[in-house]
Amino acid sequence: MIVRERPNSLRLLLAMQGSILPQIMPQLLTVIGLSALLLGLNHWAIHPLADVPIAAFSLIGLTLSIFLVFRNNACYERWWEARKLWGHLIAQVRHLDRNSQLLPAIPRQQLMQYVLVFNYALLARLRNIPLSSRTQQWLSPAQYQLIQQHNNAPQYALVLAHDVLMQSLHQGKLSDICYVQLNNHISECASVQAACDRIVSTPLPFAYSLLLHRTAYLFCLLLPFGLAHSLGFFTPLVVGLLAYTFFGLDALGSELEEPFGLEKNDLPLDALLRTMEIDILTGLNAIDIPAPLQPVDHVLT
Repeated sequence: MIVRERPNSLRLLLAMQGSILPQIMPQLLTVIGLSALLLGLNHWAIHPLADVPIAAFSLIGLTLSIFLVFRNNACYERWWEARKLWGHLIAQVRHLDRNSQLLPAIPRQQLMQYVLVFNYALLARLRNIPLSSRTQQWLSPAQYQLIQQHNNAPQYALVLAHDVLMQSLHQGKLSDICYVQLNNHISECASVQAACDRIVSTPLPFAYSLLLHRTAYLFCLLLPFGLAHSLGFFTPLVVGLLAYTFFGLDALGSELEEPFGLEKNDLPLDALLRTMEIDILTGLNAIDIPAPLQPVDHVLT
């Protein structure tokens, strides 16, 4: 995620870090180059550009703009829902850390370590990466081997956390009411995972995205035919500006559609995970507490 102070107008106009421009530069250069080539051929030799009424492009451009905005709103809603889910997860971890003080020291430490393993396993599941080796320090060798082989590692971590509560309940170290209260926080963590899995497994309809992608490209490639006769040598500039808008919205929507990825505009899951790790280890009076993650070149992962 891009994290930076808002620069002044000139620096904002020229800023490249966090801009979608580098990503769509090949498409922009292709469209601008094609516009310049067709304009040159039309002016010097072959006259390939027919006099296409600009009204047709105006109607197509207006319709395309409406659908691109609709798609970007849907993609941003997925991004914002994902952020709210991880904010809710942070809140549940903090509630569990505070309420778990009802437990004796050793069961409480085991419980919070399993919750921390759940957080790491959830991040690995959402980004489709291996489970961090850092979790080895909070699991036994047998548990670490099992969680790596489990098809739902976060669920396995929550099962371990729930087992701690059950053992404490059976041993009389935890009352029924306190058990229900602590188990509710674990259930909320499972609900967050289910909601995140829903976002990952239910992308926007592919046909819808494909239609907008193709329409944006066809519009920008055909636009020189409608502008050349009225704008002349300014055609490549205007085509480039319009293509920047349409290609940029299309690319930005694609990034926001997958909020758990590693693109610059995706959620900073590593930083959110580090926040929960600091809270848990602080509550356990640990010694080696890591520092919060900081942005690198204005990008927080």
